[in-house]
Amino acid sequence: MADRFKDKVVVVTGAGTGIGAATARRFAAEGAAVVCADINEAAAQAICAEISAAGGRAAPCCVDIRTPAEVDAMIALTRSRFGPLNAIINNAGMGAQKDFLDTPLDMLRAMLEINVIGTFLCAQAAAREMAANGGGAIVNFSSHSGFLGSSGRAAYAAAKSGIIGMTRVMAVDLAKHNVRVNAIAPGPIDVPRSRKQHVGERREAWQLAVPMGRYGQPDEVAGVALFLASDDASYVNGQTISVDGGFTAAGLRVKDLRVL
Repeated sequence: MADRFKDKVVVVTGAGTGIGAATARRFAAEGAAVVCADINEAAAQAICAEISAAGGRAAPCCVDIRTPAEVDAMIALTRSRFGPLNAIINNAGMGAQKDFLDTPLDMLRAMLEINVIGTFLCAQAAAREMAANGGGAIVNFSSHSGFLGSSGRAAYAAAKSGIIGMTRVMAVDLAKHNVRVNAIAPGPIDVPRSRKQHVGERREAWQLAVPMGRYGQPDEVAGVALFLASDDASYVNGQTISVDGGFTAAGLRVKDLRVL
């Protein structure tokens, strides 16, 4: 095992599957003690068992990130099991697709509660712990939808744009406590949720729109999360890094460049 995170303690929310699971595995492989937090307790336990079988240290935590008491309990569990918290990866969230005119208010409220309020609560609880112990790193998860107007994403984009703005303010307010805050904005990633939702025209459109011509892998996002939480990113603060194969950088792309 590498030791970039030896003796470090990390919480990963939404660790039961997809990007969160890949991130938890990577932190453990590089020496961290990882609290795998997820609303699905069985999924969190399964990832921890996998990490432990590979020789890593991990503990499961069932948490609803919308509930302050449960978030505080997650931080307390982390402290009691492994010691002071060094980093939190706020990966837990939800997504949905609906034309703007058909988007119900309940969908918008759910997006804001889980993605924005959940991220806020986890970051705030973690930051209080870190500030009391000399500093740390927070990595929030936004999305390409936080930058661009993808169809059917009004509620989701509102939430993910909010995370980008919130990340910047957190970075400014927490710098005096030696707590860095950055965000990741994934594009299309090959996880169970995208395999279910991205079918037919949507999957085709993604593969055409991404300059690299493919979906990303969860481990490719996890690598960026580890960088942002590491000392290698010691002067990176308040940034949102797109991990999207060039999607948000791309403009018009045509094969025939002879005619302007």
